[in-house]
Amino acid sequence: MRGLAYDGPMARRLPRWLRWGFVGLLAIFVAIQFVPYGRDHTNPPVTQAAAFAPGPGLELARGTCFDCHSNETAWPWYTNIAPGSWLVQRDVDEGRATLNFSEWDRPQAEVDELLDVVQDGEMPPVSYTLIHPSARLSDAERATLFAAMEQMLQDSPPIQGEGEPEDEDED
Repeated sequence: MRGLAYDGPMARRLPRWLRWGFVGLLAIFVAIQFVPYGRDHTNPPVTQAAAFAPGPGLELARGTCFDCHSNETAWPWYTNIAPGSWLVQRDVDEGRATLNFSEWDRPQAEVDELLDVVQDGEMPPVSYTLIHPSARLSDAERATLFAAMEQMLQDSPPIQGEGEPEDEDED
C-alpha cells in the first residue's frame, strides 16, 4: 500500500486523478450537508383553508398541489439531504408565497392564473411529477381538479389584494 490511498484491485484500474476526484466530490457532498438552508421543515398553522368540496377534486388537489401550495407539506426523507433539500425548500417557499390553500384569509398572488395553469397542464410541474409519479394527471383527472378548483373559487374566493404584503412607509 502506497501512502493513505486505497491500493486494491479496483484502484489500480482507475487513474489517480479520478480517484482523487471521487474523494473530492465525496468531501464536497459531506460539507454541503452542514449548510443550514433547506431543513426548516415547518408547516405553519392553517389560518383559513380554501373551501374545497369533499370528494375526488379535493383528493387530487391534496396529491398534486398541497405539498407546495399549502401549510400541509409532506417532508420525505430526501428533503433532509443537500442539495435536494435546497431545491425542495425553495419550491415550497415560492409555492406558499404565490398561492397558499391554507391561508385563504390573505391575498393570493397567483389566484387569477390558477385555473389556467391547471387546465394547460403547467401544474403540477414536471420536476414534481418526476419524483411523485402519482401526481401525473390524466385528462379526466385534470378536468376533475379544474372543476373542483372552479367551484372552490366560486364558493370561497380569496380576499382581494396583490398577494404577499409589502413593507410600505407611512407618512
